[in-house]
Amino acid sequence: MQNFGQVIPLILIFGIMYFLLIRPQQKKLKQHQAMVAALRRGDQIITQGGVMGKVTKVKDDGEVEVEIAKGVNVRVVRSTIATVVNKTEPAAANS
Repeated sequence: MQNFGQVIPLILIFGIMYFLLIRPQQKKLKQHQAMVAALRRGDQIITQGGVMGKVTKVKDDGEVEVEIAKGVNVRVVRSTIATVVNKTEPAAANS
């Protein structure tokens, strides 16, 4: 019974670490994955390297083609996109 009393603080420390560090990080990762999955042509983005550009082509293999200057296109890995600055609206369906 005395050993159980020594284990309780360790369990409490792990619980606090989970709720303060691990859980928020997992939530932020899910939000980033959803943002990257929702990329579409015309979105303005900023990469983790600080390069700003406009998405010109979304590829299926985890890459995005980005125009960083007029006539200058680069391929960027989706996971390196930090933020979406301006989101384009989907085209309205003609009824």
